[in-house]
Amino acid sequence: MSFDWDWGVVDDFMPLFWDGLALTLRALLFGSLIAFGLGLVWALAMRSPFTWVRWPVTAFTEFVRNTPLLVQLFFLYYVLPEWGPSMSALTTGIVGLGLHYSTYTSEVYRAGIDGVPVGQWEASKALSLPRRRTWTAVILPQAIRRVVPALGNYVIAMLKDSPMIAVIGALDMFGEARNFSNETFTTEAYTIVGVAFLVIAYPASLLIRFLERRLALTS
Repeated sequence: MSFDWDWGVVDDFMPLFWDGLALTLRALLFGSLIAFGLGLVWALAMRSPFTWVRWPVTAFTEFVRNTPLLVQLFFLYYVLPEWGPSMSALTTGIVGLGLHYSTYTSEVYRAGIDGVPVGQWEASKALSLPRRRTWTAVILPQAIRRVVPALGNYVIAMLKDSPMIAVIGALDMFGEARNFSNETFTTEAYTIVGVAFLVIAYPASLLIRFLERRLALTS
C-alpha cells in the first residue's frame, strides 16, 4: 500500500490551518496567563496560616491534578451550564487549560519560594519590612526568577494538550485537520498539524534550555 502526497489537498487545507493556528495560539496565550496567575494564588494560599484557606485550596489542586483534562473540559462545557454559567467552546478551552495547569504551576511557585535563602526572610524581618512588602519586593522576585524555565516547560505541555479542546468544538489546528480529513478522506492535514506542533515546540524548548543556563550562571 502506497501513499501519494497531494499538494492540491494541502492548498485546500492551508486557509483552515491558519485559522486553527490562530485559535491554538490564543488558547495557549490566555491559558498560560490563567495558569501563571492562578498558580501563584494557589501557592500563596497553601502557605496561609489559616486552615480554612489552606485545606480547600489543597483539596482543589489535588482533585484537578488527579483527574483527566478531557473530563474537566467536558464538565465545564456540558455540565456547568446546567447550573448557570455558560461559555463558548474557545473560552471553555482556555479556562480548562488554565485551571488544569495552574495546579502544576502552583507547585513550581512553591518550590521557587522554598528555594529563597532563609537569610532573605531574616533580613526582611530585621529591617521590619511589612509582610506584604517582604513578599512583593524580596521573596517573589527571587522565586519567580528561579522558576521561569519550569513555567516554560508547562507552556509547551499545554501546547501539546491543546488539541483536546477540539472535542468540545473549538476548532484549533487539530480540530480543523480532523474536520477536513473526515470530509476529504485524506491525511495530509494531520501531517501538517503534526509538523506545526514540532516547529513551535522544539524552538521553544531550546529557548527554555537557554534561559535555564543563563539564569543558573547569574544566580
